[in-house]
Amino acid sequence: VSEGVDVPRLAVGVYATSASTPLFFAQAVGRFVRARKPGETASIFLPSVPVLLELASQLEAQRDHVLGKPHREKDGWDDELLAAAKARRDEPGEQEKGFTSLHASAELDQVIYDGNSFGTAALAGSEEEQEYLGLPGLLEPEHVRALLRKRQEEQLAAERRKAKQAAKQEPEQKPRPAAPATAAERRKALRKELNALVGLYHHRTGKPHGQIHAALREACGGPPTAMATIEQLEERIATLRSW
Repeated sequence: VSEGVDVPRLAVGVYATSASTPLFFAQAVGRFVRARKPGETASIFLPSVPVLLELASQLEAQRDHVLGKPHREKDGWDDELLAAAKARRDEPGEQEKGFTSLHASAELDQVIYDGNSFGTAALAGSEEEQEYLGLPGLLEPEHVRALLRKRQEEQLAAERRKAKQAAKQEPEQKPRPAAPATAAERRKALRKELNALVGLYHHRTGKPHGQIHAALREACGGPPTAMATIEQLEERIATLRSW
């Protein structure tokens, strides 16, 4: 959404920028903070980065403290505001520059709702991802929270069952060794495993994801997860498993 454009019914957003300052994050997310009808909610997709997850947690607490009761004089779309927004958006300016998308891939890591995170990593297009994406906005907040928690318990139980079945397999039924992965693929797999373990540790202790990642960096050293090497990621995974 360009600067100066206000869309009253803005409800779905993707935070696709490397900017991570509190002020910029608050301005971007603030576009989606609206007084809405019962059952309506806005969803913002964030990269699974500890800094952004911590900013989201802080901003949610500020929203709950400051935001007053909904006040609406009209139902539905506000035609005057929409017309003004479209007029400003159609005017050419310096910000209207073309871009070329080179490559992008994303997977659902978790759902942040009402101060808590739910679920573990889900592959794009899978049933697990569809279950989580379809819940927010359909029911009242307490019902959404209960369904997210129930869905998470089912997902964790299914993973435990798969682990038990794999442990019972006969030695001669071991799968063929897979082809060696590249360094980039190995780092991606380790980051995914680390984020899943951080999510499980969060549900067990209640500590925010950003605080857990910060504690791992303090214990093991090294840069943030996105820039960590294979050895550093393996060390953090082993450390977190020992906690």
